[in-house]
Amino acid sequence: MGMGTLAAFLAVDLLLVFTPGADWAYAIAAGLRGRSVLPAVVGLVAGYAGYTVLAVAGLVVIVASSASVLTALTALGACHLIWLGWTALARPAAPHTSTNLIAASRRQVMLKGAGVSGLNPKALLLYFSLFPQFIHPGAGWPVAAQTAVFGTLHMALCAAVYLAVGVLARTLLKARPTAARAVTRASGVMMIAIGGFLLVQRLAG
Repeated sequence: MGMGTLAAFLAVDLLLVFTPGADWAYAIAAGLRGRSVLPAVVGLVAGYAGYTVLAVAGLVVIVASSASVLTALTALGACHLIWLGWTALARPAAPHTSTNLIAASRRQVMLKGAGVSGLNPKALLLYFSLFPQFIHPGAGWPVAAQTAVFGTLHMALCAAVYLAVGVLARTLLKARPTAARAVTRASGVMMIAIGGFLLVQRLAG
């Protein structure tokens, strides 16, 4: 596995990580709650750590080869994304509002973050579709090692980007409740649109 392969993977992965979605919305909501940013990001990364373990074990390849299982997982993730978007529209986050996230313990915030990333259709796209494009069995590295490297790089990028998103949300939007609600609603609309598109595309295929 050469530096060219790593650079190409990082370029594509960065585009995915920088695309707003469920992870961004959760990081922003955490930022508006002040101290919950770090455990929220830890939870998001933990969700991808679970995918990485499955990928290294080879289970991702097995799941990806089954059209029915992949359709079911994608549909489940898309429905979860639509539900998160609807929740964001119904209860837009704002600084100092009384919501479940404020009262939640750090453990609850982390567990919810793991659920958000674990059921994110973007994770299915990444691990089931993107990873195989960069893994080369004859490249001198075992497939499991290559998978672990890509998974670790993805988790590191997620940690850095989502932490920055949460901190920026806390800094820029904390004193602007109207802007915070607008950003949350925009995230909700985007999540519903992405979830609906993925659901229709998968079921139609």
